[in-house]
Amino acid sequence: MKKIVLPFLISLISLAGFGQEIIGQWNGILKVQTVQLRLVFTINKTDSGLSSTMDSPDQGAKGIPVTATSFENSILKITIDNAKIEYEGVLGKDNIIVGNFKQRGQSFPMNLSKEKIEKPNLVKPQEPTKPYPYYSEEVIFENKKAGINLAGNLTLPKKDGVFPAVILISGSGPQNRNEELLGHKPFLVLSDYLTKNGIAVLRYDDRGTALSTGNFKTATSLDFATDVEAGIDYLKSRKEIDPKKIGLMGHSEGGLIAPIVASKSTDVAFIVLLAGPGIPGDQLLLLQQKLIGKAAGVSDEELQKSAVINRKIFDLVIKSTSVEQLTIDLTTHMRQLLKEGLSGEQLKEMSDADFAPQINQVANPWMRYFINYNPESTLEKVTCPVLAINGENDLQVPPKENLEAIKKALTKGGNRNVTIKELPGLNHLFQECVTGSPTEYSTIEQTFSPAALIEILNWIKQQTK
Repeated sequence: MKKIVLPFLISLISLAGFGQEIIGQWNGILKVQTVQLRLVFTINKTDSGLSSTMDSPDQGAKGIPVTATSFENSILKITIDNAKIEYEGVLGKDNIIVGNFKQRGQSFPMNLSKEKIEKPNLVKPQEPTKPYPYYSEEVIFENKKAGINLAGNLTLPKKDGVFPAVILISGSGPQNRNEELLGHKPFLVLSDYLTKNGIAVLRYDDRGTALSTGNFKTATSLDFATDVEAGIDYLKSRKEIDPKKIGLMGHSEGGLIAPIVASKSTDVAFIVLLAGPGIPGDQLLLLQQKLIGKAAGVSDEELQKSAVINRKIFDLVIKSTSVEQLTIDLTTHMRQLLKEGLSGEQLKEMSDADFAPQINQVANPWMRYFINYNPESTLEKVTCPVLAINGENDLQVPPKENLEAIKKALTKGGNRNVTIKELPGLNHLFQECVTGSPTEYSTIEQTFSPAALIEILNWIKQQTK
C-alpha cells in the first residue's frame, strides 16, 4: 500500500471579536508539487469562542480536531499543533478567504470559500495518445505449462529492425497490461518512454485478467513466474528482438518474480527491480502495516497491538501443513481475540462462517506463499546485472530495509554488476509525493517520476549497448 495530517487532541481556544459570517464550512484545494488535495474546515461557535475541525476527503480523513481557531479583524487563523499545520487568511467582501497553508516550514497558497468543491478530475499529462511514434502490436502468447494464453502489447521502436527488449511484470493483485490502478497507468507510461528511446517492451494482462485466460485467484508468485518465462519464449520467437538482450522489469511483487525467473534462466540479460522486496514476506507485511498505520495517525499503542496479533497470524501460516488445519487454527485464534470484546452468548452465536472473510484473506494460496517466501536465497542465485531502485517515501516496500537486503544477498552470491539506488521524494508508485501514503496516489497528476525514468533508461542502455 502518508497522509498530510494526523489525528489530534481537541483543544479549543476562545478569542473574542469573531463575526458570525465565519461560522460554517470552508473549502479549498491544497496544491503541493503534483498533488491536489481538497481540504475542508468546519468552524463552529461555542460558549467560549470558536472551535473547528478539518477534513481531507481525498485521503478519507474526517473530523480532525483543530488545536486553535481565531477570527479577528477579518483574519482567520487555524492551528493544528501535532501536524505542525497553520492556516492564515483574510476574509474579503467577496466571501473568499485568501491565505496560506503552512506545514513544517513550507508554505503553500490556498484560498477558502463556502462553495463546495468536487473532486478534481486530474489530467495525466504523461499518458501517451495515439498515433504513437513507434510500432505497437496486440499480441497473444501461450504459457504451455499452465495451459493459458496471455494477451498484451509489444511495442517496437520501429516496425523493422532488431532491438533489446524488456518484459514488464506487475505488482500484487490482478492488473491489466498497463498496471492500471487509481486512475494511473504506470506500465503504459514506462512502455511509451522506453520504446521512444530504442527499447522494445512487452506488457501483458495478468492471468485471468482483462483478455488473458487462467485463474488468478489460485495462483502464487511462482505461477506468475511461469507467465514471464512464456513471455521470454515469445520474444525469442520474434525476429525484431535480440535474444541476447532480453531483460525483466518488475514492480513491487513483480520485483520478487523477476529474480525467480532470472535465477533459473540464462535467457535473462538483466533485471530491474522497482520497489522489489528484499526481506521475508511476513517481515515486509508487518513493517508495511506499521508505517502505513503511523502515517494514518494510528497510535503507537494500537500499532503494537496490531503487530502482536498479525505476528501470531503469520506464525500460524508459517507453521501450517495444510489449508484445513490452518483454517481451524485461525478460527480458534480469532475467537480468542474476540473474547475480550464479546459476551459468551455472543461468541456462541457466531458460526465459523462469520470468520470466513478474514480467514480467506490469509489462507489463500498467494498470501500463504508470500508470507513464507524469503527472497534472499533466490537473489543469491541471480548472476545477471541488477538495478534495484526504491522511492525514499515508499511505505509499502520501505527502501532502507529492502535495498540493503537485496544488495547483501546479491553480493553474497558473487554478483558484481549491481546498482542500488534510493530516489528522493518518491512513493511506492515512483510518483513525486508529499507523504508517501497510498491515500495520496490518486491525488497526484504525475504517473511516474521523470527522474526515475531517466535512471532506468540510462542503466538499461549501459547493459544493452
